[in-house]
Amino acid sequence: MAGSDKSDVLNKLAEVLESRKGADPQSSYVAGLYAKGLDAILKKVGEEATETVLAAKTGERAKIIHETADLWFHTLIMLAQTGLKPDDILFELERRFGVSGLEEKASRPRQ
Repeated sequence: MAGSDKSDVLNKLAEVLESRKGADPQSSYVAGLYAKGLDAILKKVGEEATETVLAAKTGERAKIIHETADLWFHTLIMLAQTGLKPDDILFELERRFGVSGLEEKASRPRQ
């Protein structure tokens, strides 16, 4: 994929991940995660988030890129498991574009 148009890579990857939902859990890492259920997927997202934070603390560019890619990959699996697509997140980010972070946070319902 190097040198290709990267603007649609999230959607292309999401399609592949979606296709793994029906696959034999023994045939695919992703199918195996789906078979284990949402809790296993969320645990993996948490692990990858921690590894990303630790990589960022080192300041090593290659480690940060590698761990962030792992985090995004597992987050895409989580989105697929919950019936969401990358475009759902991209639309939300676009909606927030040009809105002050303080304004956006203040507009959220209080919990």
